[in-house]
Amino acid sequence: MAEKSKKENAEQENQPAQEEQMPSEEQTQQEKADAPQKNNEWQDKYVRLCADFDNYKKRTAREALASYQNGLLAAVEELLPVIDNFDRATASIGADDSQLAQGIKMVAKQLNDCLDKLGVKAIPAVGENFDPNLHNAVMHIEDENYGENVVVEELLKGYKCGEKVVRHSMVKVAN
Repeated sequence: MAEKSKKENAEQENQPAQEEQMPSEEQTQQEKADAPQKNNEWQDKYVRLCADFDNYKKRTAREALASYQNGLLAAVEELLPVIDNFDRATASIGADDSQLAQGIKMVAKQLNDCLDKLGVKAIPAVGENFDPNLHNAVMHIEDENYGENVVVEELLKGYKCGEKVVRHSMVKVAN
C-alpha cells in the first residue's frame, strides 16, 4: 500500500508540471505578439555589444601606442647625454683624419641616424625666433646686429619626437 501511495503522489506531482509545460493558446498568441519586440531588444543588445567591443579595441590600441611612445621617450632621454658627448668629441676633432677620429665621427653619425629612424629630430635654434615651448633661454645679450628675441647661440641641442619635446634647446637670446 505504501508503494501505491508513492506512485499516486509522483503522478500528482508530474501532472501539474505537464500542464505548465503546455502553453495555452493565449500565451502562444502573446508570445507571438511579443516576438518582434524581443527580437528588437536582442538586436539592440547585439549592436551595443559590438560597439563596446569596437571601442575596447580602439582604446587598447591607443594605450599600446602611448606606452610605446613613453618607452621611446624614456630611452631617448637616457641616450641624449651620450649623443651630446659624441657631438662634443667630433667638434673638438676638427679636421683630424686619424683612425680614432674617423671612428668617433662614424659612431656619432650612426647614433644620429638611429634617432632619425625613431622619429627624433633636432630642434632648430640659431637664427630662429625664441619659442619658450622649444627653447630654454639661459643667457641674454644686447646686440644691435640681431632682431628682438632671436636665438644667437645654441648651448645644448634640443630634440623632439613628433610634436612632443624630449629636451628643450638651451640657447642664448638677443634682446
